[in-house]
Amino acid sequence: MLGLLGKKLGQTRVYDEKGVCHHVTVVLAGPNRVLQCKTQESDGYNSVQLGFDDQKDQRVTKPLIGHIKKHKGESVKRIREFRDFTLAVKPGDVIGPAIFAKGDFIDAIGITKGRGFEGVMKRHNFRGGDASHGSKGWRRRPGAIGQRLFPGTVMRGMRMPGHMGQVQRTVQNLVVIQVRESENILLIKGAVPGAKGDYVVIRESKKNPKAAAK
Repeated sequence: MLGLLGKKLGQTRVYDEKGVCHHVTVVLAGPNRVLQCKTQESDGYNSVQLGFDDQKDQRVTKPLIGHIKKHKGESVKRIREFRDFTLAVKPGDVIGPAIFAKGDFIDAIGITKGRGFEGVMKRHNFRGGDASHGSKGWRRRPGAIGQRLFPGTVMRGMRMPGHMGQVQRTVQNLVVIQVRESENILLIKGAVPGAKGDYVVIRESKKNPKAAAK
């Protein structure tokens, strides 16, 4: 399965050959360095480790530096392993957005924006209490959470106020609108999880892989 590490740069709009406007997310998808290639014989499974975004050695842990130097690579900020990589590569190779083409379906994986502590209306879309007829301050509260038992208990998984966002999410079946190989940029139709500057993973769509399109 093909994949890349990248960084979300923002959103914009582009026009295709027919003059149709597409809202796209701009992703810096490279260059990615191949750090290690695992095989069924040596490791029990096939995978490729990719590194993205250069980093100073003094800001990388010593075990990670040892791992990178062992495979004759350079220090990077992010490392991701992709299993069953369908492209033939070897340690030291550099790959970029050219592994994808216009019209390919991809899955985007990222960390959503953190929203802090939120109530049930914003976090879980509760309707809230009545605004009149003697509501007396219950307009944005969840209501009763017990089970009318003695002693009262709260069910596991009860939706309540709490920390919202800053969790990993995957958006599936997004379409590549443009591939700008010289700039290492992918223009992807739709929204990608995360804020500007966040790291994202762009992988071949699991539900619509390239092999299925052929």
